[in-house]
Amino acid sequence: MSTTEVTRFKRRLEGIVVKDGNEKTIVVNVVRRYKHKQYNKFVSVSKKYHAHDTDNKAKSGDKVTIIESKPYSKLKKWELLSIN
Repeated sequence: MSTTEVTRFKRRLEGIVVKDGNEKTIVVNVVRRYKHKQYNKFVSVSKKYHAHDTDNKAKSGDKVTIIESKPYSKLKKWELLSIN
């Protein structure tokens, strides 16, 4: 089984890096929009994810793509896929 088949099923999120001060860790803010059932208006909800960045490439303000991975620590369950 190749790695492309394994990564195909992982969840993928896009967001903006809000913090890159820690070693090998970035904090990514992901904004999700959905339509409210009762009011029929679009609502934006944001959530911050801690992601593993092995090479410390991503800087604050970069738009990045993160994917699900094994747990690296208590909060880090995502890893950096690419910088857009």
